[in-house]
Amino acid sequence: MNENRLWEALDAHMPAARELRRTLHRVPEVSGKEAGTRDTVLKHLDGVVDPESVMHLAGTGAVCRVGGSGPAVGLRAELDALPVVEETEASWRSENLGTMHACGHDVHMAALVAVMSAVRDAGAPWPALAVLQPREETYPSGAEDIADSGVLTDQQCGAMIGTHVQSTLDAGHVSCTPGGVNAAADEFHMTIRGTPGHAAYPHLTNDSLFAASQVVVGLQSVVSRLVDPMSPAVLGVSSFAAGEAANVVPGEATVSGTLRSLDERTRQQLRQKVCDIANGIAEVHGCTADVRITAGEPVLFNDPAVTESAHEVLVNRGFSVVEDMRSLGADDFAFYAESLPSLMLFVGTGTSESLHSSTFLPDDDDLRNVARAMMAGYIGAGGILSA
Repeated sequence: MNENRLWEALDAHMPAARELRRTLHRVPEVSGKEAGTRDTVLKHLDGVVDPESVMHLAGTGAVCRVGGSGPAVGLRAELDALPVVEETEASWRSENLGTMHACGHDVHMAALVAVMSAVRDAGAPWPALAVLQPREETYPSGAEDIADSGVLTDQQCGAMIGTHVQSTLDAGHVSCTPGGVNAAADEFHMTIRGTPGHAAYPHLTNDSLFAASQVVVGLQSVVSRLVDPMSPAVLGVSSFAAGEAANVVPGEATVSGTLRSLDERTRQQLRQKVCDIANGIAEVHGCTADVRITAGEPVLFNDPAVTESAHEVLVNRGFSVVEDMRSLGADDFAFYAESLPSLMLFVGTGTSESLHSSTFLPDDDDLRNVARAMMAGYIGAGGILSA
């Protein structure tokens, strides 16, 4: 395999990728409504992928492949944008008021088209499977739907590669870290129910608001006192609602938040402690607690062998490789990693604006670096599949 042919072909497709990125950025679509975005990407893959391989799935998603039969390297790009009002000065800023590609998904899609085109031009040393995934930003997860559909097995997908812009890294830097790199993410929602009444006679009530406030305080002890300090975890309370009138003790209060962890044991411990604390404190105050845990993404685990192989390619192509970047953020790419050797690469940007910001706007060099990182992942995973 002449690796240089892949890189030369990729460079040749970057001008078209830049124009595609602008097109996608102008017309963002939110989660579950990305059919137009999907069709735009597929149009740019027309003549690149095998026509009979194009399959619509997961509502507004699709998969397609180049390179014929045999074990393939999957390349994921997310289709959805965010409900954010864009505040950049780009001439190609969003034309869909209140919707913006504020997480770099437009960059990821354009990079994917460039990589697939280069793989085609270079004779597809390994088959590549484009996974155009809906609903990364919301539940139900598009990645979970695709992973559960069986299409990756049917398409002989042997490994999955994902790339994501990351403004906490400098341009030219790529995180290529083995093991858990993003957290399992669950949500909790609880309703504390008591006995309502007149605020002037608190002794005749069971105050749900007071009980719920004590639950919130109690939850703060879970990570600090009940979880192994060597195991990263977050328990965050994000909403609290109770009552409407100043002179009425409310009959119920609601509390919700997020649970983040980097290993399954801690994940289960967090879930159990949230239930135990809510039920125990509610009972002390004469109330009841109804607790619901909503399971989210699992831990995103980078396969060590694929990581090592891609690391070598990245270094050879001049990237500064970060080997220890982990966060308690979450990405549903983790659903692919549950069943396939997978690698998520985080790619530095020239902007320091944060992801999901109304002014987040990676530049053309960032697009090129994402495409090059995706190509490095493809080459690294392909080498493992053919070994």
